[in-house]
Formats: sequence, C-alpha cells, structure tokens
Amino acid sequence: MYLSHLSLINFRNFPNLELDLPPGVVVFFGRNAQGKTSLLEAIYLLAIARSFRAENEYELVNWQAGTEEGNALVAGAIEKRDERLRVHIGYQCVPVSESPEAALQGSTLRAQEGRPFGVRRHIRVSRVKRTAAELVGLVNAVLFTAEDIELVQGPPSLRRRYLDILLSQVDSPYLRALQRYQRILQQRNRLLRLLQERRAKDDELTFWNEELVKEGSWITQQRYEAMALLSALCRERHGELTGDGEDPQGAESLTLEYRPNVPCHGQTPSSEEMAREFMAALEASRGREVGMGSTVVGPHRDDFRLLVNAVDMGTYASRGQARTLALTLRLAEAAYLASARSEGPIVLLDDVLSEMDSFRRRRVLDKALEYQQVIITTTDLESIQTSHLPNATYYEVRGGQVSRLALSNGQGTKPQAYSSTR
Repeated sequence: MYLSHLSLINFRNFPNLELDLPPGVVVFFGRNAQGKTSLLEAIYLLAIARSFRAENEYELVNWQAGTEEGNALVAGAIEKRDERLRVHIGYQCVPVSESPEAALQGSTLRAQEGRPFGVRRHIRVSRVKRTAAELVGLVNAVLFTAEDIELVQGPPSLRRRYLDILLSQVDSPYLRALQRYQRILQQRNRLLRLLQERRAKDDELTFWNEELVKEGSWITQQRYEAMALLSALCRERHGELTGDGEDPQGAESLTLEYRPNVPCHGQTPSSEEMAREFMAALEASRGREVGMGSTVVGPHRDDFRLLVNAVDMGTYASRGQARTLALTLRLAEAAYLASARSEGPIVLLDDVLSEMDSFRRRRVLDKALEYQQVIITTTDLESIQTSHLPNATYYEVRGGQVSRLALSNGQGTKPQAYSSTR
C-alpha cells in the first residue's frame, strides 16, 4: 500500500497543492513551521478520518478560505494490491450566523466563539459517500512523532487512544462498538446527573447498565486478545532496537500488561465473566457515580503498562528509555497491521530520526523499509542522507510550497528544485 498522489486545497498553509509521490522512501525537508508536519497530518487524515494534532476541524482550514465561506480539501490516491482508492475529505465552511442545526449538519465541529465560520465535513471513497467509520481501515498508516514519548510517560488516555486507533484500523466492528459505547456512556452520564438532581428514578439506570455492559465487555475482550499479540511484537522489536538480540546477557525483557478498569481473573477471561464483573462493578459504584454525575468504571478508563524486567517504565524510565519504548510501540503497531491486514501500512516519521543515535536510527529505518512507502520529515537533511536510504526521493517544503530536490549523492551540492505545485 502506498500514496501515489496528494491533493490539498486550503488545508493549513497549503492553498493549492498537487503532488505525485513514488513508493519507497520520500523525504520532506525544510525549516520549522513550513508545512512538513501538515503534509503528514493530511496523509494520516486519509487513514483515520481525523487530525492527530487539531482539537477542532476548523483548525485545518486556511483562515482566509473560512472567512470567505470557501471550501477545503484533502484527497489522495492510494495504490493497494488489487485496487486504487481515491479518498476525498472535504470541508465546507459555513457562517456561524446560520442556525446551529444547519451549521452542524454532517459535521463533528462546533464553531467556537470568536470564529466567523464553522465546518461541515464530507467523505467520499472512489466517489461513494462514506462515514468516518466506513473510511477507517481502508487506508492503513502508522505515525511516529516526537510526542510519542507520552505514550510511555503520559496519561492513560493516550495509551487507550493508541490501542483504539490500532484496533479500529484492523477491525471495523471494533470501531462501531466503540462509538456505540461512547453514545451509551453519554446517555448514562446524563441520567446520573438527573439522578443527582432528583429528576429521575433509580430503576431507569437498569437499561443503560445493560447496554453499557454489552458493548463494554466486548471491547474489553478485544483488547485482551490484541494485547497478547502486541506484547509479543513489542518484545521482539524492543530487542532489535536495543541490540539485546545480539547480546543476550543482561538483556532487557519488555512486556505489556493490560490493566482493565474492571479486572477479571485469568489472562483470557470469558465474555460472560467480563459482563458479570462489569455489572457488579457498576452496582457497587452506583452511589459514587450518582454523587459525581459520571460513570467511573468501564473500558473508557482502561490502561496498559510497559514493564522492563518487571519494572514499570511509566514511572521509572529515563527519557532515552521512554523514547526507545515509544518507537517500539510504533514498530509493533506497523507489524500488527501488516499481519492482520496482509498488507503493510504507510509509515510516517515526523522529524524523529534526528533525535536518535546512529544505531537506533539504522534499526528503525531497517524495520520501516520493510513496508512499501516510508515518508519522513526532517530539518536536518544531512543526517538523513548519511543514513544510506535506497533510492530516496527528496522534496523541500517552504511556506506551503513543495519542490522536488535533485541531490548529488548527498555531497552537499546545491540542490536543483522544480515546483510540484500548481
């Protein structure tokens, strides 16, 4: 799988970009704040239907286009083993003065106070209208960023998001169950607030408890199964990154330990046991939940730990260790996707190689190059060129413009560039 063409209209600082991309290694080079990360953001958007760094969709739209009620577009042609997919994600800007119902129809965005426009999102795959849930899984991608260190040392919500994105790309029923669970959770929380205000009866919780347990138990079971394979892949990738496979003495042993908010006995509990334990936990926490007006137990509070020689790295990892573990998680994610879908993902590396020593840089690239397309951003072109990337294609990104570079064997000769925008 690889991206052969990217089209951007009024996306971030790209007013109009038409860019052909080859398989293999693609390098986007440029100074900070020129648009390199925005390119990866757009590509990843084609895979998971949402930005990895924007809280709201209006942030993706060029400000001038938004104020003039224009449109924005992210589109790509994806070459797969047996087909070509054309994915179009369009953003129609609408004035906030419209009624809320009209302004928010078909959109995940609420126009924020002070913004003169809102956004409606439309998704099409090969000209057929799709929902975001229907898009996820058609294009697989793995994104490495400098912020991935927070997967190790940050809050549980980031690790849950990592796991949910992975499983959603592999299994569309998982994403649909997750969406149903979130809707049920919202309704149940609303009822808890009404109970808190004595505007509802206790027995009204019965229905929502049963619905929450039904979806939540299935989600938990899928996570249990996924963590077993993911832990094995992480153990293997971690050994490759640290060189422990070459020096078994004193080798670090990495395991991933799933920590469900509702614990069950055994490594692979049955769905019936999980449902029973979940319902018991809801009943036991009813008084506390009514007092807080919020659901305090369930898979929306799950976590997993990274243990090296049985030591919790979320607490004790150095920054260098945490960075290596974050890279391990991403490499394992790519291997998981390739195994589950029988097709490797597009690998996106957002300015992470320059922070590695040469040993780890080489190890990460060796694993990334197993896939058909690897797209790298960097501010340090020299460090990339000395990595001996086979047949890499280089582009310079400057102020929302992308130009292909003609490099001479990485010897520092002045690049010849031609515009790839129109």
